[in-house]
Amino acid sequence: MRKVTIIGAGPGNPDLLSRAALDAIDIADVVIGAHRALAGIDVPPDVVRCELVKTADIVAALTDAASWQRAVVVMTGDVGLFSGARRLVEALSGDARVDVRIIPGISSASYLAARLARPWQDWRFASAHGVACDIVAEAERAGELFLVTSGGEDPSRLSGELVQAGFGDARVTVAERLSYPDERITCATASEIAGQTFDDLNVMLIEFTGGAGSPANSRWPYASSGIPDELFIRGDVPMTKQEVRAVALAKLRLAATDTVWDVGAGTGSVSIEAALVARAGSVWAVERNATGVRLIRENADAFGCGNVHAVPGVAPEALAKLPVPDAVFVGGSAGELPSIVEAALEKNSQVRLCVPCVTVETLTEACALLSGSRFKGFEACQVSAARAEAVGSHHLMKAQNPVFLVSARGAGGEGGAR
Repeated sequence: MRKVTIIGAGPGNPDLLSRAALDAIDIADVVIGAHRALAGIDVPPDVVRCELVKTADIVAALTDAASWQRAVVVMTGDVGLFSGARRLVEALSGDARVDVRIIPGISSASYLAARLARPWQDWRFASAHGVACDIVAEAERAGELFLVTSGGEDPSRLSGELVQAGFGDARVTVAERLSYPDERITCATASEIAGQTFDDLNVMLIEFTGGAGSPANSRWPYASSGIPDELFIRGDVPMTKQEVRAVALAKLRLAATDTVWDVGAGTGSVSIEAALVARAGSVWAVERNATGVRLIRENADAFGCGNVHAVPGVAPEALAKLPVPDAVFVGGSAGELPSIVEAALEKNSQVRLCVPCVTVETLTEACALLSGSRFKGFEACQVSAARAEAVGSHHLMKAQNPVFLVSARGAGGEGGAR
């Protein structure tokens, strides 16, 4: 049986390779890895050396090299922390003739912790290396965040986002070229880091002061829903009221990583509430009214919700290019409710939907749609709220317009989109 050994090479200095990793290289027929991963490693002269990065290219090289029996794939860092090792293992798992072994390396996180002479068991881990990172959402969770970054401007840009959101006093450590002779570690506040330039090879450690969910300029420093209406930037565009939003969010059953559509988003009040729950996900607020689109963006900025994306357009056409939704709130359908529901089901046969209804006609249509055979868990409830209003020296309860909430989940099988 052929053997493939995946090695974690550590931060970059070959002196940090383990004895087991060096032994595997010594007996290999083929050694594969990125240029930086292979730099400085003594590969025996009779060993085939391939500078490759992409999983597909590595698998192709192994397939083409028919005579090999022992291959080594060298990956920077540790193979268990934001590494390509997982994809490679999955790609090779279907070949019964190949036995895969993994030898871990020293991660940039453990190396940095050692350089700072401090433990790292309480750190959280995230990546901004080629993927979107909602740094404000991470800040609101408080604690210590180790962030894998890429590009010299990332620490500056991410720190700038923290400053704008009121986290300028966060303690930021930027570590450049760890383990190399020109290694540099900079510790300062986010305000001080913003605007600086760093080497492309860097990682960050960010320490957020204060409690979770309490940035300096947050309009709503709580984990609960039901934001008071007056905290939103308002206009003439309709807005779902506080009590209705609270119940609607409960009906949507949101999780932290969910992708949410808010169709007919108005001022974006539901989008904001959803975004604060789905901090590691995203909210796509579709609105045809240009004023509404502007208000959505203003409210997203005001509440520090970088995961809210205002989408100008008309449903269902505007839904075609949106990512697969886990949950959909149809705040306004303009007579296109069946088409909107169909668009959501086409993307995800198990999508969760909630439709607020003010008129009897919309209620009838929504109930007929969501109680059908394509859905399960059908619910319909009426939210009737009254608020105290001062009248002289007394307070009288003033009724709000009743709203019906119709909700259900797509009944698609386990083979659905999500």
